[in-house]
Amino acid sequence: MPFSTTHPRNDRRLVFTSSQAASYLGVSLATIRRWTDAGHISCYRTPGGQRRFSRDQLDSFLSSMHRDSSSAAHRPAKVA
Repeated sequence: MPFSTTHPRNDRRLVFTSSQAASYLGVSLATIRRWTDAGHISCYRTPGGQRRFSRDQLDSFLSSMHRDSSSAAHRPAKVA
């Protein structure tokens, strides 16, 4: 699924919950949990153990995904 780098103008939050981060990235809550557990997206934990994401972290992740997908398009296909 391609990622979009455009975000709603009224989304000026600086800190996101897991559900809000999932919505912001256009993925499921389970996907956000898998990505953070795997270290693909960094987050911090509240004293209660809940994940929190900064907007910068999410935007950086989107940018890295965009770079990775565009560089993969320029690699030659492997011949078996």
